[in-house]
Amino acid sequence: MLASRSMRSVARRMGSARGLHASARQDMKVLVALYDDPETGYPPKYARDDIPHIEKYPDGQTTPTPQSELPFQPGELLGCVSGELGLRKFLEDRGHTLVVTSDKDGPDSQFEKELKDADIVISQPFWPAYMTAERIAKAKNLKACLTAGIGSDHVDLEAACKNNVTVTEVTFCNSISVAEHVCMHILTLVRNFVPAHKIVCEGGWNIADAVSRSYDVEGMSVGTIAAGRIGLAVLRRMAPFDCKLHYTDRHRLSPEVEKELNLTYHETVEDMVKVCDVVTINCPLHPETENMMNEEMLSKFKRGAYLINTARGKICDRDAIKRALESGQLAGYAGDVWFPQPPPRDHPWRTMPNHGMTPHISGTSLSAQHRYAAGVIETLECIFDNKPIRDEYLIAQNGSLAGVGAHSYSPGNATGGSDEAVKFKNK
Repeated sequence: MLASRSMRSVARRMGSARGLHASARQDMKVLVALYDDPETGYPPKYARDDIPHIEKYPDGQTTPTPQSELPFQPGELLGCVSGELGLRKFLEDRGHTLVVTSDKDGPDSQFEKELKDADIVISQPFWPAYMTAERIAKAKNLKACLTAGIGSDHVDLEAACKNNVTVTEVTFCNSISVAEHVCMHILTLVRNFVPAHKIVCEGGWNIADAVSRSYDVEGMSVGTIAAGRIGLAVLRRMAPFDCKLHYTDRHRLSPEVEKELNLTYHETVEDMVKVCDVVTINCPLHPETENMMNEEMLSKFKRGAYLINTARGKICDRDAIKRALESGQLAGYAGDVWFPQPPPRDHPWRTMPNHGMTPHISGTSLSAQHRYAAGVIETLECIFDNKPIRDEYLIAQNGSLAGVGAHSYSPGNATGGSDEAVKFKNK
Protein backbone atom coordinates (compact mmCIF):
# COMPACT_ATOMS: atom_id res chain seq x y z
CA MET A 1 0.00 0.00 0.00
CA LEU A 2 2.99 2.30 0.20
CA ALA A 3 3.54 4.85 -2.53
CA SER A 4 6.62 4.39 -4.67
CA ARG A 5 8.29 7.32 -2.93
CA SER A 6 7.09 6.39 0.56
CA MET A 7 10.52 6.67 2.16
CA ARG A 8 13.45 8.92 1.35
CA SER A 9 16.47 9.73 3.41
CA VAL A 10 19.46 11.99 3.13
CA ALA A 11 22.73 10.33 4.07
CA ARG A 12 24.66 13.54 4.69
CA ARG A 13 25.52 14.04 8.38
CA MET A 14 27.34 17.06 9.79
CA GLY A 15 28.01 16.44 13.48
CA SER A 16 25.48 15.95 16.22
CA ALA A 17 23.12 18.00 18.35
CA ARG A 18 21.79 16.64 21.63
CA GLY A 19 20.03 19.62 23.22
CA LEU A 20 16.56 20.82 22.20
CA HIS A 21 18.03 24.00 20.80
CA ALA A 22 20.87 23.70 18.34
CA SER A 23 22.75 26.00 16.04
CA ALA A 24 21.64 25.95 12.42
CA ARG A 25 25.13 24.61 11.61
CA GLN A 26 24.53 21.42 13.59
CA ASP A 27 22.73 18.42 12.21
CA MET A 28 19.44 17.00 13.48
CA LYS A 29 17.55 14.06 12.06
CA VAL A 30 13.95 15.01 11.37
CA LEU A 31 11.60 12.05 10.89
CA VAL A 32 8.26 12.81 9.23
CA ALA A 33 5.24 10.53 8.80
CA LEU A 34 2.91 11.61 5.99
CA TYR A 35 0.03 10.00 4.15
CA ASP A 36 0.53 8.26 0.80
CA ASP A 37 0.71 10.06 -2.54
CA PRO A 38 -2.40 10.30 -4.74
CA GLU A 39 -3.05 7.07 -6.63
CA THR A 40 -3.34 9.19 -9.77
CA GLY A 41 0.21 10.48 -9.33
CA TYR A 42 2.04 13.42 -7.81
CA PRO A 43 1.73 16.31 -8.21
CA PRO A 44 -1.98 16.30 -8.97
CA LYS A 45 -3.65 18.57 -11.47
CA TYR A 46 -4.92 21.32 -9.23
CA ALA A 47 -8.52 22.52 -9.55
CA ARG A 48 -7.59 26.14 -8.75
CA ASP A 49 -4.67 28.43 -9.50
CA ASP A 50 -4.57 30.13 -6.10
CA ILE A 51 -6.03 30.25 -2.59
CA PRO A 52 -7.08 33.30 -0.57
CA HIS A 53 -4.32 34.99 1.42
CA ILE A 54 -5.08 35.13 5.14
CA GLU A 55 -2.88 37.02 7.62
CA LYS A 56 -4.92 36.75 10.83
CA TYR A 57 -7.40 34.37 12.42
CA PRO A 58 -10.76 35.53 13.85
CA ASP A 59 -9.29 36.06 17.34
CA GLY A 60 -6.49 38.27 16.01
CA GLN A 61 -3.72 35.67 16.19
CA THR A 62 -1.44 35.93 13.17
CA THR A 63 -1.02 33.08 10.76
CA PRO A 64 2.44 31.43 10.82
CA THR A 65 5.30 33.89 10.36
CA PRO A 66 8.48 31.95 9.55
CA GLN A 67 11.57 34.00 8.83
CA SER A 68 12.65 31.74 5.99
CA GLU A 69 11.28 32.10 2.50
CA LEU A 70 8.75 29.31 2.07
CA PRO A 71 9.93 26.74 -0.49
CA PHE A 72 6.41 25.98 -1.71
CA GLN A 73 3.45 27.76 -3.24
CA PRO A 74 0.06 28.28 -1.57
CA GLY A 75 -2.33 25.53 -2.59
CA GLU A 76 0.25 22.81 -3.19
CA LEU A 77 -0.36 19.29 -1.88
CA LEU A 78 2.18 19.13 0.95
CA GLY A 79 0.71 16.57 3.34
CA CYS A 80 1.59 13.47 1.31
CA VAL A 81 4.95 11.74 1.10
CA SER A 82 6.16 13.50 -2.03
CA GLY A 83 4.94 16.84 -0.67
CA GLU A 84 7.30 16.41 2.33
CA LEU A 85 5.53 19.31 4.08
CA GLY A 86 7.76 21.45 1.90
CA LEU A 87 10.62 20.81 4.34
CA ARG A 88 13.46 19.36 2.28
CA LYS A 89 15.10 22.55 1.01
CA PHE A 90 14.59 24.33 4.34
CA LEU A 91 16.24 21.50 6.28
CA GLU A 92 19.02 20.72 3.81
CA ASP A 93 20.00 24.39 3.58
CA ARG A 94 20.57 24.24 7.35
CA GLY A 95 22.48 20.96 7.19
CA HIS A 96 19.83 18.73 8.71
CA THR A 97 18.67 15.24 7.69
CA LEU A 98 15.13 14.58 6.52
CA VAL A 99 13.46 11.16 6.45
CA VAL A 100 9.88 10.91 5.16
CA THR A 101 7.73 7.79 5.20
CA SER A 102 4.10 6.72 5.18
CA ASP A 103 4.99 3.35 6.74
CA LYS A 104 4.36 4.31 10.37
CA ASP A 105 2.64 1.46 12.20
CA GLY A 106 4.12 -1.62 13.82
CA PRO A 107 7.59 -2.68 14.99
CA ASP A 108 8.75 -3.50 11.47
CA SER A 109 7.65 -0.19 9.97
CA GLN A 110 10.12 2.20 8.37
CA PHE A 111 9.14 4.81 10.95
CA GLU A 112 10.08 2.55 13.86
CA LYS A 113 13.43 1.68 12.28
CA GLU A 114 14.31 5.33 11.75
CA LEU A 115 13.03 6.46 15.16
CA LYS A 116 15.95 5.19 17.22
CA ASP A 117 18.23 8.10 16.30
CA ALA A 118 15.65 10.75 15.36
CA ASP A 119 15.88 14.14 17.05
CA ILE A 120 12.52 15.51 15.93
CA VAL A 121 9.35 13.66 14.91
CA ILE A 122 6.62 15.29 12.85
CA SER A 123 3.27 13.88 11.81
CA GLN A 124 -0.24 15.03 10.97
CA PRO A 125 -3.40 14.11 12.89
CA PHE A 126 -4.75 12.71 9.62
CA TRP A 127 -1.95 10.09 9.47
CA PRO A 128 -0.61 10.10 13.02
CA ALA A 129 2.63 8.49 14.07
CA TYR A 130 1.52 7.24 17.47
CA MET A 131 4.26 8.26 19.90
CA THR A 132 3.61 5.79 22.68
CA ALA A 133 5.67 5.59 25.87
CA GLU A 134 7.50 2.63 24.35
CA ARG A 135 8.44 4.56 21.24
CA ILE A 136 9.52 7.59 23.22
CA ALA A 137 11.75 5.34 25.35
CA LYS A 138 13.36 3.86 22.22
CA ALA A 139 14.08 7.29 20.71
CA LYS A 140 17.11 8.20 22.81
CA ASN A 141 17.80 11.41 20.88
CA LEU A 142 14.20 12.60 20.78
CA LYS A 143 13.81 16.26 21.66
CA ALA A 144 10.51 17.31 20.10
CA CYS A 145 7.27 15.95 18.62
CA LEU A 146 5.59 18.40 16.24
CA THR A 147 2.01 18.09 15.04
CA ALA A 148 1.51 19.50 11.56
CA GLY A 149 -2.02 20.59 12.31
CA ILE A 150 -4.02 20.59 15.55
CA GLY A 151 -4.30 17.80 18.11
CA SER A 152 -1.43 16.10 19.92
CA ASP A 153 -3.31 13.15 21.40
CA HIS A 154 -1.25 10.77 19.26
CA VAL A 155 1.65 11.64 21.59
CA ASP A 156 1.69 10.11 25.06
CA LEU A 157 1.85 13.48 26.82
CA GLU A 158 2.66 11.92 30.18
CA ALA A 159 5.66 10.09 28.71
CA ALA A 160 6.71 13.20 26.78
CA CYS A 161 6.74 15.23 30.00
CA LYS A 162 8.64 12.54 31.91
CA ASN A 163 11.29 12.47 29.18
CA ASN A 164 11.42 16.25 28.73
CA VAL A 165 10.24 16.04 25.13
CA THR A 166 8.77 19.25 23.77
CA VAL A 167 5.37 18.83 22.06
CA THR A 168 3.90 21.44 19.72
CA GLU A 169 1.09 21.90 17.24
CA VAL A 170 0.07 24.72 14.89
CA THR A 171 -2.89 26.11 16.79
CA PHE A 172 -5.69 27.67 14.71
CA CYS A 173 -4.05 26.74 11.38
CA ASN A 174 -7.02 24.60 10.30
CA SER A 175 -9.71 25.39 12.88
CA ILE A 176 -11.93 27.14 10.34
CA SER A 177 -11.31 24.31 7.86
CA VAL A 178 -12.69 21.85 10.41
CA ALA A 179 -15.61 24.12 11.34
CA GLU A 180 -16.65 24.27 7.69
CA HIS A 181 -16.49 20.48 7.53
CA VAL A 182 -18.71 20.19 10.62
CA CYS A 183 -21.36 22.41 9.06
CA MET A 184 -21.20 20.36 5.87
CA HIS A 185 -21.73 17.16 7.89
CA ILE A 186 -24.70 18.65 9.75
CA LEU A 187 -26.46 19.57 6.51
CA THR A 188 -25.46 16.30 4.86
CA LEU A 189 -27.07 14.23 7.61
CA VAL A 190 -30.15 16.33 8.28
CA ARG A 191 -30.98 16.76 4.57
CA ASN A 192 -30.18 13.08 3.80
CA PHE A 193 -27.76 14.13 1.07
CA VAL A 194 -25.64 10.99 0.73
CA PRO A 195 -28.51 8.55 -0.01
CA ALA A 196 -30.14 11.08 -2.35
CA HIS A 197 -26.88 11.53 -4.26
CA LYS A 198 -26.46 7.75 -4.45
CA ILE A 199 -29.91 7.43 -6.04
CA VAL A 200 -28.86 9.77 -8.85
CA CYS A 201 -25.50 8.04 -9.36
CA GLU A 202 -27.24 4.69 -9.67
CA GLY A 203 -29.66 5.99 -12.32
CA GLY A 204 -32.70 6.29 -10.07
CA TRP A 205 -35.20 9.09 -9.43
CA ASN A 206 -37.39 8.00 -6.53
CA ILE A 207 -38.05 11.27 -4.71
CA ALA A 208 -39.96 9.59 -1.89
CA ASP A 209 -36.91 7.45 -1.06
CA ALA A 210 -34.67 10.48 -1.21
CA VAL A 211 -36.73 12.58 1.21
CA SER A 212 -37.87 9.86 3.61
CA ARG A 213 -35.17 10.91 6.09
CA SER A 214 -34.78 14.55 5.05
CA TYR A 215 -35.56 17.47 7.39
CA ASP A 216 -34.84 21.19 7.70
CA VAL A 217 -32.12 22.33 10.07
CA GLU A 218 -34.06 25.56 10.65
CA GLY A 219 -35.36 25.67 14.21
CA MET A 220 -33.31 22.69 15.36
CA SER A 221 -31.30 22.87 18.56
CA VAL A 222 -27.61 22.55 17.70
CA GLY A 223 -25.08 22.12 20.50
CA THR A 224 -21.30 21.91 20.63
CA ILE A 225 -19.24 20.04 23.18
CA ALA A 226 -16.47 22.62 23.65
CA ALA A 227 -16.70 26.13 22.27
CA GLY A 228 -13.08 26.89 21.58
CA ARG A 229 -11.75 27.96 18.20
CA ILE A 230 -13.56 25.25 16.25
CA GLY A 231 -16.72 24.98 18.34
CA LEU A 232 -17.32 28.73 18.39
CA ALA A 233 -16.72 28.93 14.64
CA VAL A 234 -19.35 26.22 14.12
CA LEU A 235 -21.86 28.17 16.23
CA ARG A 236 -21.19 31.34 14.26
CA ARG A 237 -21.72 29.52 10.97
CA MET A 238 -24.93 27.79 12.08
CA ALA A 239 -26.48 30.99 13.46
CA PRO A 240 -27.72 32.21 10.03
CA PHE A 241 -29.67 28.95 9.67
CA ASP A 242 -31.90 30.17 12.52
CA CYS A 243 -30.96 27.30 14.79
CA LYS A 244 -31.22 27.36 18.57
CA LEU A 245 -27.60 27.29 19.69
CA HIS A 246 -26.25 25.52 22.77
CA TYR A 247 -22.79 24.80 24.17
CA THR A 248 -20.95 23.25 27.08
CA ASP A 249 -17.33 23.96 27.95
CA ARG A 250 -15.18 24.02 31.07
CA HIS A 251 -14.25 27.58 30.04
CA ARG A 252 -17.46 29.58 29.69
CA LEU A 253 -17.68 32.16 26.91
CA SER A 254 -18.05 35.84 27.68
CA PRO A 255 -21.53 37.29 28.28
CA GLU A 256 -21.03 39.42 25.17
CA VAL A 257 -20.54 36.38 22.92
CA GLU A 258 -23.43 34.52 24.54
CA LYS A 259 -25.71 37.50 23.91
CA GLU A 260 -24.44 38.06 20.35
CA LEU A 261 -25.25 34.49 19.28
CA ASN A 262 -28.15 33.94 21.71
CA LEU A 263 -26.34 30.93 23.19
CA THR A 264 -27.63 28.66 25.91
CA TYR A 265 -24.86 27.45 28.23
CA HIS A 266 -25.01 24.03 29.92
CA GLU A 267 -22.88 23.05 32.88
CA THR A 268 -22.53 19.44 31.71
CA VAL A 269 -22.57 17.41 28.52
CA GLU A 270 -25.45 15.35 29.91
CA ASP A 271 -27.63 18.42 30.34
CA MET A 272 -26.95 19.68 26.84
CA VAL A 273 -27.47 16.50 24.82
CA LYS A 274 -30.95 16.03 26.32
CA VAL A 275 -32.28 19.06 24.45
CA CYS A 276 -30.28 19.00 21.20
CA ASP A 277 -31.29 17.72 17.79
CA VAL A 278 -27.68 17.97 16.60
CA VAL A 279 -24.58 17.53 18.76
CA THR A 280 -21.10 18.29 17.47
CA ILE A 281 -17.95 17.26 19.33
CA ASN A 282 -15.14 19.81 19.23
CA CYS A 283 -13.06 19.02 22.34
CA PRO A 284 -9.54 17.56 22.50
CA LEU A 285 -8.95 13.89 23.24
CA HIS A 286 -7.33 13.24 26.60
CA PRO A 287 -8.05 10.70 29.35
CA GLU A 288 -11.04 12.70 30.65
CA THR A 289 -12.82 12.74 27.27
CA GLU A 290 -11.88 9.24 26.06
CA ASN A 291 -15.05 7.18 25.38
CA MET A 292 -17.20 10.07 26.62
CA MET A 293 -19.86 9.08 24.08
CA ASN A 294 -20.62 5.67 25.52
CA GLU A 295 -23.86 3.68 25.81
CA GLU A 296 -24.99 5.59 28.88
CA MET A 297 -24.34 9.03 27.39
CA LEU A 298 -26.02 8.15 24.08
CA SER A 299 -29.12 6.99 25.96
CA LYS A 300 -29.55 10.58 27.20
CA PHE A 301 -29.84 11.96 23.64
CA LYS A 302 -33.18 12.79 22.10
CA ARG A 303 -34.26 9.85 19.94
CA GLY A 304 -33.32 10.62 16.36
CA ALA A 305 -30.60 13.13 17.16
CA TYR A 306 -27.56 13.54 14.94
CA LEU A 307 -23.97 13.32 16.22
CA ILE A 308 -21.03 14.94 14.42
CA ASN A 309 -17.47 14.12 15.45
CA THR A 310 -14.53 15.82 13.78
CA ALA A 311 -12.56 15.93 17.05
CA ARG A 312 -11.12 12.46 17.69
CA GLY A 313 -12.57 9.01 17.09
CA LYS A 314 -11.65 7.72 20.53
CA ILE A 315 -13.98 10.23 22.20
CA CYS A 316 -16.75 7.90 21.03
CA ASP A 317 -17.24 4.27 22.00
CA ARG A 318 -16.96 2.61 18.61
CA ASP A 319 -19.51 -0.17 19.13
CA ALA A 320 -21.94 2.02 21.09
CA ILE A 321 -22.18 4.37 18.11
CA LYS A 322 -22.97 1.46 15.80
CA ARG A 323 -25.67 0.13 18.11
CA ALA A 324 -27.25 3.58 18.50
CA LEU A 325 -27.57 3.90 14.72
CA GLU A 326 -28.99 0.41 14.37
CA SER A 327 -31.59 1.02 17.08
CA GLY A 328 -32.56 4.46 15.82
CA GLN A 329 -31.44 6.25 18.98
CA LEU A 330 -29.19 8.22 16.63
CA ALA A 331 -30.64 9.23 13.27
CA GLY A 332 -27.15 9.76 11.87
CA TYR A 333 -23.47 9.92 12.70
CA ALA A 334 -20.86 11.70 10.64
CA GLY A 335 -17.31 12.85 10.97
CA ASP A 336 -13.83 12.23 9.69
CA VAL A 337 -11.99 10.96 12.77
CA TRP A 338 -11.41 7.30 13.58
CA PHE A 339 -9.39 5.24 16.02
CA PRO A 340 -6.88 4.07 15.19
CA GLN A 341 -5.89 5.97 12.06
CA PRO A 342 -5.92 4.55 9.51
CA PRO A 343 -8.76 2.30 10.72
CA PRO A 344 -8.74 -1.44 10.03
CA ARG A 345 -10.65 -2.40 6.92
CA ASP A 346 -13.22 -4.20 9.08
CA HIS A 347 -13.87 -1.15 11.28
CA PRO A 348 -17.66 -1.16 11.95
CA TRP A 349 -18.02 2.54 11.17
CA ARG A 350 -17.39 1.76 7.51
CA THR A 351 -20.62 -0.25 7.21
CA MET A 352 -22.96 0.98 9.97
CA PRO A 353 -26.31 2.47 8.80
CA ASN A 354 -27.02 6.17 8.28
CA HIS A 355 -23.45 7.41 8.55
CA GLY A 356 -21.62 10.12 6.64
CA MET A 357 -18.01 9.22 7.47
CA THR A 358 -15.04 10.41 5.42
CA PRO A 359 -11.31 9.82 5.78
CA HIS A 360 -9.68 12.31 8.16
CA ILE A 361 -9.67 15.26 5.76
CA SER A 362 -11.43 18.17 7.48
CA GLY A 363 -8.23 19.91 8.53
CA THR A 364 -5.99 19.00 5.61
CA SER A 365 -7.55 21.01 2.81
CA LEU A 366 -4.98 22.51 0.46
CA SER A 367 -5.70 25.87 2.06
CA ALA A 368 -4.94 24.54 5.53
CA GLN A 369 -1.82 22.68 4.42
CA HIS A 370 -0.14 25.93 3.47
CA ARG A 371 -0.68 27.30 6.98
CA TYR A 372 0.33 24.26 8.95
CA ALA A 373 3.42 23.60 6.84
CA ALA A 374 4.47 27.21 7.38
CA GLY A 375 3.79 26.78 11.10
CA VAL A 376 6.04 23.72 11.25
CA ILE A 377 8.85 25.71 9.64
CA GLU A 378 8.29 28.56 12.11
CA THR A 379 8.55 26.11 15.02
CA LEU A 380 11.65 24.42 13.61
CA GLU A 381 13.32 27.82 13.24
CA CYS A 382 12.70 28.45 16.93
CA ILE A 383 14.18 25.08 17.88
CA PHE A 384 17.24 25.44 15.65
CA ASP A 385 17.91 29.09 16.53
CA ASN A 386 17.24 28.83 20.30
CA LYS A 387 14.24 31.17 20.20
CA PRO A 388 11.01 30.86 22.22
CA ILE A 389 8.21 28.90 20.59
CA ARG A 390 4.87 30.71 20.48
CA ASP A 391 2.69 29.94 23.51
CA GLU A 392 -0.13 29.24 21.06
CA TYR A 393 1.89 26.36 19.63
CA LEU A 394 3.22 24.85 22.88
CA ILE A 395 1.57 21.72 24.29
CA ALA A 396 4.35 20.45 26.58
CA GLN A 397 7.77 21.77 27.48
CA ASN A 398 10.29 21.39 30.31
CA GLY A 399 8.50 18.41 31.80
CA SER A 400 4.93 19.73 32.00
CA LEU A 401 2.00 20.91 29.92
CA ALA A 402 2.66 24.41 28.62
CA GLY A 403 1.13 27.20 26.58
CA VAL A 404 -2.15 26.27 24.92
CA GLY A 405 -1.61 22.70 26.09
CA ALA A 406 -2.06 23.69 29.72
CA HIS A 407 -5.42 25.21 28.76
CA SER A 408 -6.72 22.44 26.51
CA TYR A 409 -5.25 19.13 27.70
CA SER A 410 -5.05 17.04 30.84
CA PRO A 411 -1.93 15.04 31.72
CA GLY A 412 -2.04 11.42 30.67
CA ASN A 413 -2.04 9.06 27.73
CA ALA A 414 -4.64 8.44 25.02
CA THR A 415 -2.52 6.35 22.63
CA GLY A 416 -3.45 2.95 24.03
CA GLY A 417 -4.67 0.52 21.37
CA SER A 418 -2.98 2.36 18.50
CA ASP A 419 -1.20 -0.85 17.48
CA GLU A 420 -4.51 -1.90 15.90
CA ALA A 421 -3.64 0.39 12.99
CA VAL A 422 -1.29 -2.36 11.76
CA LYS A 423 -4.40 -4.31 10.78
CA PHE A 424 -5.12 -1.79 8.04
CA LYS A 425 -1.90 -2.77 6.27
CA ASN A 426 -2.35 -6.49 6.75
CA LYS A 427 -5.79 -6.92 5.22
